[in-house]
Amino acid sequence: MKNIRASIAPASLAVVIAGCATQGPPPPARTVDGVLVNGSGMTLYTFDKDVGGSGKSVCNGPCATNWPPLMASGNAPSAAWQVVTRDDGGKQWAYQGKPLYTWIKDAKPGDRTGDGVANAWRLAKP
Repeated sequence: MKNIRASIAPASLAVVIAGCATQGPPPPARTVDGVLVNGSGMTLYTFDKDVGGSGKSVCNGPCATNWPPLMASGNAPSAAWQVVTRDDGGKQWAYQGKPLYTWIKDAKPGDRTGDGVANAWRLAKP
């Protein structure tokens, strides 16, 4: 019986490790009422001037002060998520190729006051 347990244990451990290896990191945002929000529940936005799939954000400097980028610190959890490199070298999350931002005038989770600003900012939707 002892030999059987010894041979099963490594096999079981291999299955557990393999299962962990296939699970990527959690998504950097979640969906609330049909809109993407960051970990603090703040609404996320996209910018029409960003070219989807370009791997770049065009909202830098004063723009990024008003529209803070959703900064990335890890690897993309799925094909829907990408990491783009900002002009300052920082890493930013993009969803479906579009970089994501919060809006400085949203005061609390659930606020959506940035939708339609300058006819260029949109709610980020999954």
